[in-house]
Amino acid sequence: MIQNDTIIALATPAGVGAISVIRLSGENAISVVDANFKSIRKNKTLNNQKTHTIHLGHIVENNILIDEVLVSVFKNPNSYTGENVVEISCHGSSFIQQEIIQLFLQKGCRMADNGEFTMRAFLNGKMDLSQAEAVADVIASNSAASHQMAIQQMRGGITNELKDLRVQLLDFAALIELELDFSGEDVEFADRTKFKELVAKITFVLKRLIDSFSFGNAMKNGIPVAIIGEPNVGKSTLLNALLNEEKAIVSDIAGTTRDAIEDEIIIDGVAFRFIDTAGIRETEDVIESIGIKKAYEKADNAQLIIFLIDSNTYSHSREDFLEEIETIKKRFPNKRLLVIGNKMDTLSCHNSAVLQSEIENLILVSAKNKTGIEELKSELTSLVNIGALSNNETIVTNSRHFEALSNALMAITSVQQGIDLEITTDLFSIDIRECLRHLGNITGEYDVDKDILGHIFGNFCIGK
Repeated sequence: MIQNDTIIALATPAGVGAISVIRLSGENAISVVDANFKSIRKNKTLNNQKTHTIHLGHIVENNILIDEVLVSVFKNPNSYTGENVVEISCHGSSFIQQEIIQLFLQKGCRMADNGEFTMRAFLNGKMDLSQAEAVADVIASNSAASHQMAIQQMRGGITNELKDLRVQLLDFAALIELELDFSGEDVEFADRTKFKELVAKITFVLKRLIDSFSFGNAMKNGIPVAIIGEPNVGKSTLLNALLNEEKAIVSDIAGTTRDAIEDEIIIDGVAFRFIDTAGIRETEDVIESIGIKKAYEKADNAQLIIFLIDSNTYSHSREDFLEEIETIKKRFPNKRLLVIGNKMDTLSCHNSAVLQSEIENLILVSAKNKTGIEELKSELTSLVNIGALSNNETIVTNSRHFEALSNALMAITSVQQGIDLEITTDLFSIDIRECLRHLGNITGEYDVDKDILGHIFGNFCIGK
């Protein structure tokens, strides 16, 4: 939490590359670099340059040239951290990187902790806490969807949702606290009708944000899709076809897959995490039984379920198949279910028509020949509610925010109950303060515990 020193770190990935960037931040950042920077123009010093300027020159130590560099100068408060910031673009040699870093460590700088640059940006009011956390999500984003959600959050998505409501609640809280000071005179400063409307509005917004977490968390980490079905229907072949690589072992021997196999692909900007599970059947094999149990556990945790059947055996076991589909629907009532008929390449036109007429929204594929795979991919993306992304709605992806929102909802629900029961103001004013505290913890507007900050920024990479 000490901010009067100057920190330094490599801001680009470690290792050899064309260019590396070394970042310094602190009151003395510019003067420390200036002492060992020789511009290509005579008598040019960094301390006298304007903010947001770039300068070509050399980093030297005792007149020994270390490297030719570009130095970018950002003066407080107009920098990422709100402090004086210098970024040195040098050649990407590991040796040069360490030579420059060691030079400035000897001049009084210290190595930055994980996420310390962004922590300083938060502590200096350059961004709120939710925006600071979104920086890490932007860096970690691996799909268009996760990137869009992180950018929206970094631009103040959840802050904008809650800011006005929180200010209004603060105003009412002040009036209610004022009522307590005049409790003996039986006066009301807070309009109860407007207060009820505000509480209802806050409750609605909190519930919507909380409900978005399941979708947002899945989009951030990859939509989990469980592939289930009987042995030898082609689950592993389907996984390989979707991934376009031989990820899973394919065999004619029933029960080859004993454990869940997972991998991720991106379809139309959305990450899907496919899970190939053990074949579901009656068995006395202990190991296979464990695999089947795991298959159901994976399905429990999945957002989408693919139930794969062998199209050629449908006519012989029609009733069993239909019963199994209904069983899966009842077992996983809140899951999206896709029924896929495999081995369409060996299916007659008549049997194909029968299948599609009797099983709603059936998709026929040949995993072996990769026929129908693109149609399956299109169906998968259509089942994901990406409309919220298109409309730029705020989607909660951070578990800390989810917990704070849930606690705030509990508090505001207690306020609503207090109003309905007409309990004394001093009782539900406690719940109002609780709600404000939880909302403030999301953006850091309340006093945030040092350990919480350490946990949040400790997950960042060094240099950010």
